[in-house]
Amino acid sequence: MKILQINKFLYPKGGDAIATIAVGELLSLKGHKVVYWGMRHSLNPKYEYEDLFINNVTFENNNNLFSKLKLATNILYSFEAKKKIEKLIKKDRPDIVHLHNFAHQISPSILHVFRKYKIPIIMTMHDYKLVCPVYTLLGNNKVCEKCRYGKYFNCLKNKCTKNSRMKSVISTIEMYLHHKILHIYNLVDVFISPSRFLKRKLEEMGFKGKTVYLPNFVQINEFIPKYGGNENYIVYFGRISKEKGISALIEAVKELDVRLKIIGEGPTRDVLCRRVNDEKIGNVEFLGYRKDRELKDEIRKAMFVMVPSEWYENNPISILEAFALGKPVIGSRIGGIPELVKDGETGLLFESGNSQNLREKIEYLLNHPEDVLRMGKNARQLVEREYNPDLHYKKLMEIYDCAINKHKKSN
Repeated sequence: MKILQINKFLYPKGGDAIATIAVGELLSLKGHKVVYWGMRHSLNPKYEYEDLFINNVTFENNNNLFSKLKLATNILYSFEAKKKIEKLIKKDRPDIVHLHNFAHQISPSILHVFRKYKIPIIMTMHDYKLVCPVYTLLGNNKVCEKCRYGKYFNCLKNKCTKNSRMKSVISTIEMYLHHKILHIYNLVDVFISPSRFLKRKLEEMGFKGKTVYLPNFVQINEFIPKYGGNENYIVYFGRISKEKGISALIEAVKELDVRLKIIGEGPTRDVLCRRVNDEKIGNVEFLGYRKDRELKDEIRKAMFVMVPSEWYENNPISILEAFALGKPVIGSRIGGIPELVKDGETGLLFESGNSQNLREKIEYLLNHPEDVLRMGKNARQLVEREYNPDLHYKKLMEIYDCAINKHKKSN
């Protein structure tokens, strides 16, 4: 089978890109031809049709009026993306298209091309963009579901897009155009939800698309576990942004007899670094970006991993990777996190945003190394049993077959 994998980022920038690449590599290993398409970037590896990728789109440093208008137009309906994907389809027509994260930089304009050439469409949902203009279900830094059942005007009313009236106007128009006027997402045959929580939440908010549950996976053989920890530190790794709850994590570890290593980059890194310096918090260390073996080594030597998110996480790959390395996770009781972090079995759960409750959980594991060892082993067994590549591939092929059959009936 020839499969077109689409994501706006095609290097390991975040969970959506990592999942896209992982699925593509898995399909290739199983003998399928995989074609990638997305946005040009200097960090991309070499891709077959990169000459047909859209130009790199950034929303930073676009201060003149022409640039702002062009970006706004592309968010609503990108003719560049539509034109270039059609050229690719004519050159190398796939049997099926598997979409991932393409909102804003690419836009759903490409869906009309796939329908024109009668190609079945699958879409993995990595966030809440299909029901929330800002994709996070956050408003004023708090969980918000005001846009349920298509009440997208709340985005403009509350300036949800980066607290900007103009940006919120664009986000609001985008949702009404795509969902109420063009009904463009109706062209997708099957939606994949990596967490049961995301599937349930979208249905609660009025989403009607055919959705099936298929969690992320990890290549187990690439992760050598180390149970327990031979150094006195815990670790957070991932994007450093407000919704990730790192501020509460820093508060929780203040004056504890343990080091916290924060690995990653993001918009709030500098602010948090200044806070650590200003408050003279000596047990918090920012390591910056790490990848591959260097990242795995840092996690492997840690006692356990922190996932203190304050938004509805989907199916965090970071948790699966921590589990694969034999590490229990202390995670927020929010979103899809409790589907992975089984309280007392593969880690501990705490009340999201509650730094005192989080501190209590950290202290418990610090004082009970036997539980760290036990939970780490349970965590590794969980990913081996339920989040392995063979199981993922089997279920993905069933979904592809379902989409192909559904598509045939509708044409």
